[in-house]
Amino acid sequence: MNMIKRTPASKTRKTRAELNAEGRERKRQKKHRGNPAGNRQQEVATGKQTANSELKDPRIGSKKPIPLIVGETTKIAKKKPASVKPEPTRLTPEQELDNLENDARLDELLSRLENGEKLTAEEQAYTEKTLDRIDALMAELGIEFEDDDDEEKTEDIMQLLKGQ
Repeated sequence: MNMIKRTPASKTRKTRAELNAEGRERKRQKKHRGNPAGNRQQEVATGKQTANSELKDPRIGSKKPIPLIVGETTKIAKKKPASVKPEPTRLTPEQELDNLENDARLDELLSRLENGEKLTAEEQAYTEKTLDRIDALMAELGIEFEDDDDEEKTEDIMQLLKGQ
């Protein structure tokens, strides 16, 4: 006869507390199975691809027109290139000087300066920039700035001499 050693039943059976602990552990593991909520609606993201490219909507397909009639071929309309803006024509120095001399904003700012008003930093910068450009254009064209004061002094001297 075979002699099989049997262990007493009390050593193989687990206590109620042990069974409860194992059950709680199994329940905890089951909780974390499966995908998170809303996973089906999310696009599968891979680390490097999503960082560099925009997320694309999988529902949007090809924009290529599909012929509805088998024998018919459709002509694909090519997009026109963006309208090329013509470069603004450069003004001649004479035209630019004329525009700057007739500038309403500059005239208003200069009249305010003559009246003793103070200009803001932006207005002062605009005035200086415009006057510098006028000086540069006049030098380029060979036009000299005439001082009316010098002419008046010579006229005054001439009148004094004639009056004596």
